[in-house]
Amino acid sequence: MKVFPCDHSLKNSPEEQKKMESEFSRLLNVAERTLGLYFSYDVNITLSSQRLHDLGDESKLLPLWRQADPRFLWNNYMLEVLIDNKLDPYLLPVMQGSFQSIQAAIGKDILDVTLVARRCTRRNGTRMWRRGADADGFVANFVETEQIIKLNGHTASFIQKPLVNRHALSVFVTDLSIVARPEVHIFYRFFDGWVLDLFCLWVCRVASILELLIDIEVRGSIPLLWDQIVDLKYKPKFEIVRLEEATRVVERHFLDLRKKYGNVLAVDLVNKHGGEGSLCEKFGDAMQTIASDDVRYLHFDFHKICGHVHFERLSILYDQVEDFLIKNRYLMLNEKGEKVEAQVGVVRTNCIDCLDRTNVTQSMIARKMLEFQLRRLGVFSAEETVSTHPNFDESFKILWANHGDDISIQYSGTPALKGDFVRYGQRTVQGILNDGKNALMRYYLNNFCDGTKQDAIDLVQGHYIVSVSRSITPTTQKGGIEAIASFPLALLLILTGFFFATMSLRRVRHDVWNLLFALVWASMSLVIAAFVRANGRIFCNRPRLHQPRP
Repeated sequence: MKVFPCDHSLKNSPEEQKKMESEFSRLLNVAERTLGLYFSYDVNITLSSQRLHDLGDESKLLPLWRQADPRFLWNNYMLEVLIDNKLDPYLLPVMQGSFQSIQAAIGKDILDVTLVARRCTRRNGTRMWRRGADADGFVANFVETEQIIKLNGHTASFIQKPLVNRHALSVFVTDLSIVARPEVHIFYRFFDGWVLDLFCLWVCRVASILELLIDIEVRGSIPLLWDQIVDLKYKPKFEIVRLEEATRVVERHFLDLRKKYGNVLAVDLVNKHGGEGSLCEKFGDAMQTIASDDVRYLHFDFHKICGHVHFERLSILYDQVEDFLIKNRYLMLNEKGEKVEAQVGVVRTNCIDCLDRTNVTQSMIARKMLEFQLRRLGVFSAEETVSTHPNFDESFKILWANHGDDISIQYSGTPALKGDFVRYGQRTVQGILNDGKNALMRYYLNNFCDGTKQDAIDLVQGHYIVSVSRSITPTTQKGGIEAIASFPLALLLILTGFFFATMSLRRVRHDVWNLLFALVWASMSLVIAAFVRANGRIFCNRPRLHQPRP
């Protein structure tokens, strides 16, 4: 994405207005680095295949932006002025998420597996600054994942024509419709104003048998009003806000899911004890009040059962959800594009971040569903699994690992943890080391970078509205110690104190007064360190534009 200035009248503006413009321009520069943005000229990629198939004839004639699902329309706010001026030909829906695809041969059958992730914009943001739900039941990090299986009937060739750009991002193209003639459909991925490495996928019918199988899963933060405000601690305290509204918020959230997906099975992967225990307990209590034949709740203590290496024990979870998956089916289209059956329910998975444990679990469910679908179509025998075909197995693992990394980078700034299990089917030493590195990087980004990134998101998506009469000053003014609080400065003073304390101790043998100097320097460092620890929040990079709840 690239933002261009269109008003140069600020040259004669007051200094305060120039300062505001400079601040907003800086935030737009941050927003330009947004990852995972996709658009298509001829396919409404904000809609799942099932919703796209169910569109009425009149709806299909509408402009793409009017067909779009508002939840996944990333540029909704930016389109408003163009919509008001009825510039439909120039309005193109943009979705944030992920797009991954592989092709594999199983005997005589050709399988195309595509993963599409759509990120909801209702409560969009960064890992620590957007947690839980808002009063309307919209949750942070809500992502709809669609696994599309095409069986036979298509061959594909890729024509690559890279554009000159310093960035190396991939673009992929796919056909999401059932067609009886050669056709091309295009997905574009863009970044920093460029469409990069444009690929075209030409599609033609080569067999009379074609099956399209689509399965949807969703993830999203625990739908309670809760926060986890960064304060320099590795794991900040969980804070549940307005507990008396928990049932109402949970009810709104699941009512919305029920309308859009049908039956819902909520799989909660958080720890039952420790810091996560209170969230688990309150979520479970709220779910008991709304549980019905349409909405079920299942708790699975991922860390207690699987630990950090025994993820094969997720088979215990699958045994508990298998009946729901089979009963609620999946979308299936035949060679004529006719719906053979529809998906009437969805599994909603969450942990705390809805990244690492969630991705491992969703990839397991997707694998089991794929095996069930292929057995039903006669591609797999009763005992055959994805693991029986090593090349396909490896590609499928990489597909889901890349999918999880994309979602994680958008929310936390780093690839997913536990990704080695998804990618290789087992935990590895290198994977554990990478998890440690990524965990430290998350700590740094959460505490010292994500506040500004959250402001950029709020600005671009209209959560904060800029107007001539509105000043940014009240939200950016700091008073007292907060006005001079700087973590780099505090860290420098602490290290300086310890350095001089060490130097003084080395000179004690020559002059006993150096012992006193050493104690003074060390005391200064300890006092500053204690102050920083006690007032960690004011030393962190925090959002300043929009406060979503009191």
